[in-house]
Amino acid sequence: MTTVAVVYHSDSGTTKLMAEGVHEGVASVAGVKAQLYVIERSEIIEGHFQNEALLDSLDAADAIIFGCPTFMGDVSGPMKAFLDATLQRWYAHAWSGKLAAGFTISGTPSGDKLNSLQSLITCSMQLGMIWVGLDQNPVNREGRNRLGFYLGAGGQPVYGSDEPRLQDGDRETGVAHGARVAQIAKQLGSGA
Repeated sequence: MTTVAVVYHSDSGTTKLMAEGVHEGVASVAGVKAQLYVIERSEIIEGHFQNEALLDSLDAADAIIFGCPTFMGDVSGPMKAFLDATLQRWYAHAWSGKLAAGFTISGTPSGDKLNSLQSLITCSMQLGMIWVGLDQNPVNREGRNRLGFYLGAGGQPVYGSDEPRLQDGDRETGVAHGARVAQIAKQLGSGA
C-alpha cells in the first residue's frame, strides 16, 4: 500500500489546521495510507531534533509532505532543526526518489511564504526527492489557492479569533494538495 506522511510543526495552531486538511486530502485517496506526525518543541534539544523513531517512520513512506509556519521569512526553528536532522538520510540516499511537497502559514498574504517553500524544496532536492507542486488555479469559486502559490500550499490565519482559524479556502487548498500528492504517489507506486 502507498504511504504518504504529513510531518509538520505548528506554533499557534493554524499550521496544525492546514496539516489536518492536507492529511484529510491524503486519506481521501483509496489505497493510500495517510500518516500525520507533529514536530514538538520538546524534541529540539540544544538546537538539534531528537526523535529518531519519527525519522525511521518517514523512511518507510513513499511521499513526505512538510509543513510549518513562516517565521521571519523562513521555516520555523523546529522545522529547520528537523530538516537538519535528515543529514544521515542524505548520506545514505534513504529518501532519494520519494515524493515531497510542502505547505506553510504566515500572518499576511505573502509573508515571505515563498522563501519557506523554497527552503523545503531545497532540502527535499538535496535529499534526492521529487517535488510535487500545487495545481490549483487561484481564479476559482471555491477560494482554493486564493494566495496564488504553485510551489506548495499557503495559508493565512484569521486574526481576532478566540481559537486558531484559517482564512476561507486555505484548508481546502491543503486538502486538494494532499489528495494530489497521494494520487501521484499511488500512480507511481502502481506503475500506472
